[in-house]
Amino acid sequence: MNLPILEDVEYRPAASRPGTAAGSRSVYIETYGCQMNVADSELVASILNESGYQITTAAEEADIILLNTCAVREHAEERVIGRISQLNGLRAHRPNLTLGVLGCMAQHLSKSLPVRAPFVDLVMGPDAYRRLPEILAQSSDDALLDVRLDRAENYIGVNPVRRTSTNAWVTIIRGCDKFCTFCIVPYVRGRERSVSAGETVDQVKRIAQEGFKEVTLLGQTVNSYREGDTDFADLLREVSAVDGIERVRFTSPYPVDFTDRVITAMAEVNEVCPSLHLPVQSGSNKQLDTMQRGYTIEEYRELIRKLRIAVPNIALTTDIITGFCGESDEDFRLTYELMEEIRYDSAFMFKYSAREGTYAHKKMSDDIPEKIKGERLQRVIKLQEGISREVNRQYIGQTVEVLVEGPSKRPAKDGQPRFYGRTRQGKTAIFTQEIQRNEIVNVRVADTTSHTLLGEIAE
Repeated sequence: MNLPILEDVEYRPAASRPGTAAGSRSVYIETYGCQMNVADSELVASILNESGYQITTAAEEADIILLNTCAVREHAEERVIGRISQLNGLRAHRPNLTLGVLGCMAQHLSKSLPVRAPFVDLVMGPDAYRRLPEILAQSSDDALLDVRLDRAENYIGVNPVRRTSTNAWVTIIRGCDKFCTFCIVPYVRGRERSVSAGETVDQVKRIAQEGFKEVTLLGQTVNSYREGDTDFADLLREVSAVDGIERVRFTSPYPVDFTDRVITAMAEVNEVCPSLHLPVQSGSNKQLDTMQRGYTIEEYRELIRKLRIAVPNIALTTDIITGFCGESDEDFRLTYELMEEIRYDSAFMFKYSAREGTYAHKKMSDDIPEKIKGERLQRVIKLQEGISREVNRQYIGQTVEVLVEGPSKRPAKDGQPRFYGRTRQGKTAIFTQEIQRNEIVNVRVADTTSHTLLGEIAE
């Protein structure tokens, strides 16, 4: 959702704004980044609802605008700075508007953000959301700041306000202990801590009662989960056993912590979808060591081999970084050849961008020219597009189970509306028959692209 850039107005600090009761104040929340941020926005909505604030879907109507942000890539931060500057223009008509930045970017840029965006009223990290009502009730001439990391904060007892959809996000582990040299996440989300199995299962039961058929378990290293004697394999089985839940997904697992017990659970439990995002980042052992990933490419290959034996119809996706510190032509060749070998269904591919605060930014030389980074990125994108197209074509003539998500944004060429949903492998399927959201149907695939399956409801 984009707003026109409005005329700049003089900033009125919070102390000069008349106070209003929470019950008469509306809040608009805009989310950037990963599924963890989506889940956190649902927590924020719940916390504010409980304190009497009203959630709105229109920024123009809000008394408070909160941007929940991502710090993984510099581009995302620049986009948010531009967006918050744009939203500041709404003060031309709503001079008492409160603007806040939440999440990973707020944690990462806690010192520089009030300088870069002096019109922002509050900056709050991902462990401080319980204090939002208290912060919003305060007045200050300066931006109100709360970026304390809290190793005990798992938001137990907060029932998220979920969007109307088919899939519900459930965070089971917060933070990260891996400290990959390129990654900012451990510094902005703190150390790993797992939510109790009982709390997780209770959440999933509420989700099922609300009508959701699919749940996705979330964590920066989701399969590192452990709470007492319960490991991730146990939790997968417990969640899958909840009445009403027909599909269980999880993201993102870390290769080092992927146990045989988890592979067995994926093979044995029908509700666990045959779909897996397993980041590799590079096909070069030298690069993996420089990245401090903790595994070799031989170990990664063996894990893929086990998964494909246990779950023959599994769809695999990954993350690839080109141009990381010291990446030679040979390192890149090994990555390219790994992609040719494994033939991922799809991939998220990026050229390396140093993140301030990471080990790589502080201790390593970002020595690959941007031109080479970009050329390598375009090569792997072109490769993956071709592989994805070929992998998807294997579905032509097959009937796939689809959980319907709603109308497609793009109509058919003849103008007829289309509808879409996702297969158990996580692929988008598009069809013309109108089916209610959250229904499970069979779709016979007639054609494909590199990103979608096209077909009709099977009789």
